[in-house]
Amino acid sequence: MTRTIAVYSLKGGVGKTTLAVNLAWCAAERSARRTLLWDLDPQAAASWMLADAPGGERASAVFSRDVGPERLALPTAWPRLSLLPADASLRDLDRYLHGLDKKKRLARLLKAFGDRDRIVLDCPPGLTETTEQVIRAADLVVVPVVPSALSRRAYEEVVRHLGGRVPVLPVHSMVDRRRRLHADALAADPDWPVVPMASAVEAGAAARLPVGAAAPRSAAAAALAALWQAVERGLAT
Repeated sequence: MTRTIAVYSLKGGVGKTTLAVNLAWCAAERSARRTLLWDLDPQAAASWMLADAPGGERASAVFSRDVGPERLALPTAWPRLSLLPADASLRDLDRYLHGLDKKKRLARLLKAFGDRDRIVLDCPPGLTETTEQVIRAADLVVVPVVPSALSRRAYEEVVRHLGGRVPVLPVHSMVDRRRRLHADALAADPDWPVVPMASAVEAGAAARLPVGAAAPRSAAAAALAALWQAVERGLAT
């Protein structure tokens, strides 16, 4: 059965794309799942990390159905992992979806990938029409939360907005345990998965590789693998 995981935050700069790329890699490599990462963020950082996308601005054409989504999916270096890349045309996606007035367009487009076991959506930040489309399509929403007051406030707003419509998995993201504020946040929510702020994560991004491929024995790789297991448990409930 295809299951869809959205990696989403109201706030930018919280490690969202890092989680999306590494969760998709874990699904494909650690769980041998046939996996698609769909990059919905016009910054296209996940697309840059995983593949050399062709030129042009075609990503939004999927939503107008000028191009079938399966035709734009690209292979990656890992046989079970493919990528539907983003580009700058997605900057106008919210306006297009609002005018289209098709509340489940994304959910219907995902049916083109019914042969995949897992679909990971790297979502743009903010409460937008794209967000609403993602909520209707996702089986689980993973929310990275940096240990800070603003990030925690953004997470609580996400939970209020979702209103129980889809399960949420919060993640302590970019954690530095040496900092008192971070240690206090982990103590307040000890059941949340933890992904550290680590040089292995930065090095992986610089090499355009998931952490598990760039630094397989690192603490960060182990933390991301544990997060993936938490995601799988969340999908099973």
